[in-house]
Amino acid sequence: MTDDERTCSSSSCRPDAGPQPVGLRALPRPVAVVVGGGGVLGAAQVGVGWALEQRGFVPELIIGTSVGAIAAAHPGKAAPWLDRVWTQARRREVFPFGYLSSRAGICADRGLRRLIARAELPSRIEQLEIPFAAVATDLATGDQVLLDHGDLESALLAGAAVPGVLPPVEREGRTLVDGGVIAYVPVRAALQAGAASVLVLSTGPASCPLRPIVPPLRAGAVAARAGQLLWHHQIERDLHDVSEQIPTVVLPTGIEAWPAPWDFGHSHRLIETACLEAGRFLDGLRISGPGLYRVDGSPAASAGLGRARTASAAEVGR
Repeated sequence: MTDDERTCSSSSCRPDAGPQPVGLRALPRPVAVVVGGGGVLGAAQVGVGWALEQRGFVPELIIGTSVGAIAAAHPGKAAPWLDRVWTQARRREVFPFGYLSSRAGICADRGLRRLIARAELPSRIEQLEIPFAAVATDLATGDQVLLDHGDLESALLAGAAVPGVLPPVEREGRTLVDGGVIAYVPVRAALQAGAASVLVLSTGPASCPLRPIVPPLRAGAVAARAGQLLWHHQIERDLHDVSEQIPTVVLPTGIEAWPAPWDFGHSHRLIETACLEAGRFLDGLRISGPGLYRVDGSPAASAGLGRARTASAAEVGR
């Protein structure tokens, strides 16, 4: 553990909530928090959640996956619970192989059901303290489905149903799978729901700047690289389109070495690193109208597509 991580564990990521930085106060309301996909990589989202909670920030809308629902149910105090979940979880508990609930997935969803049960969530989406919508994909039509009412458990299971890994969810006559199939970071859904600005909690290699690599030769590596390219370009397109209309803030995680999505052994490192990095960014954030606010050196932002902008080191107080 680095010196920065020890500081984060002991004080900087665990203080009482304080005043919001200028950037957060300047965001047009309502503000939506958008939670991208990522499996165990969601531990980095927990770190970003710590940074937001310590600054007293509560959004008006949350769109995304199960992490978002827990924040919607427990505004201002979800991060401590999620911290314990991610650091204590194990792959066999969340993704239990060898016990097929159906032929539609290599894992059963009983592990996710247990996590949802432990989160002390209400039974219906309408009962959450903060409005929440899970994003899923209709497997028959390919349509994006926004689940903003009705049974909460089935909505969370649908939003997390990675095709082939977890079984699809039957809900209201539709067969639903993970919304990340068509919207890995569902900022468009936030705009459609009426958000005047968005904070994006995206994680994983697909959210990072693309760097040239030596083309892989093995089938698995080729497929993984192709998937990363697909998700990356989808994310960039959606971010730039939405940022032309409203302030779109992508909170950094500072993660350079990402583990496999099912490897829970790195959760502590992801949480601590993301908490520190996001906190530094938030403390220096300045909002000046629609645009894309982030620190990642992406070629798209550097090229000035649309009204996108990449925050400079000075803008984030570093």
